Amino acid sequence: MLEAARRVDPAPFPAKEVRKVASGGSTITRGGGLVDRYANALYSLAGDTHALDRTVDEVQALGRLIDESADLRRLLGSPLVDVREALAALRAVLEDQGFSPLVVRFVCVVASNRRLVRLRAIVSAFAALVAEKRGVVAAEVTTAHPLSVVQREALRARLIEAGYGQVNIEEHVDTSLLGGLTLRIGARLFDSSIKSSLQRLQYAMKGAA
Repeated sequence: MLEAARRVDPAPFPAKEVRKVASGGSTITRGGGLVDRYANALYSLAGDTHALDRTVDEVQALGRLIDESADLRRLLGSPLVDVREALAALRAVLEDQGFSPLVVRFVCVVASNRRLVRLRAIVSAFAALVAEKRGVVAAEVTTAHPLSVVQREALRARLIEAGYGQVNIEEHVDTSLLGGLTLRIGARLFDSSIKSSLQRLQYAMKGAA
């Protein structure tokens, strides 16, 4: 798999970091699962190369790109896409969007290891790791449509009012929600989506039948 990545990428993600990810030997500060290992490997390398702030911004942008592009989500979720084709397509998209070589090469490693289906989860794990390191509360909000600037700032204001001083909002889009939102802060889940409301109504109707 690494040879395939090297053939496509003349300057691949450092091999020692790839070995850490593959073996699970990286330093784990969170749950220790696969997505956490990838997130930790990227965090460590970004710190070692003094590129952490830029990498944080770019990984956030990568998450938004995945959420807003149905074509990209299909590419990441399809088990039928050839690895080399996926590598070429992702490289073209990310370089066109101005992502740094570090992030581009990292995504290529994820692709070469056939973990693209977990890329969005890796992005979320990276955001949570950054928040943990910086003492910031990570709030995952999922909506049927991308939040507008006004909606995002209104949500941030409500969270501050609720006592969450420093909040990093991680946004996800799930069209199946139909409307409303779900908000997860740690183990707490707040669900005001139309989908959830309809499900509760359906259960209530079944109980009354």
